[in-house]
Amino acid sequence: QVHLVDSGGGVVQTGGSLRLACAISGGTFSKYAMAWFRQAPGKERELVAAVNWSRRHTSTADAVTGRFTISRDNSKNTVTTYLQMNTLKPENTAVYYCAARTPGNAIVSTLGQIETYDAWGQGTQVTVTS
Repeated sequence: QVHLVDSGGGVVQTGGSLRLACAISGGTFSKYAMAWFRQAPGKERELVAAVNWSRRHTSTADAVTGRFTISRDNSKNTVTTYLQMNTLKPENTAVYYCAARTPGNAIVSTLGQIETYDAWGQGTQVTVTS
């Protein structure tokens, strides 16, 4: 059974940076596509960024392009995905969720779709103060 643990959230001032991390345990790590989504109060969960197994393809929301970067470390026994967030703004305040597609790698065109992912972390709160 795949288990995702995301971490790294916190409170930061406008213009600051945070780095989120997501570690996977269990499963076979068989070419999982990985992503970060976020959900603000009263809003739907939305894509932040996604990356396929080989790291050749990514999908990033327009609102964070140039400020947020997704990366991953494909080690032998685990997979860790990171979200580097720079120049944070108050509108970036949300709960950030790590997600994985455990049946395997995703079709590139579907990387950014929430339906692609079937395993989720517990979420980590990011609060940006003005």
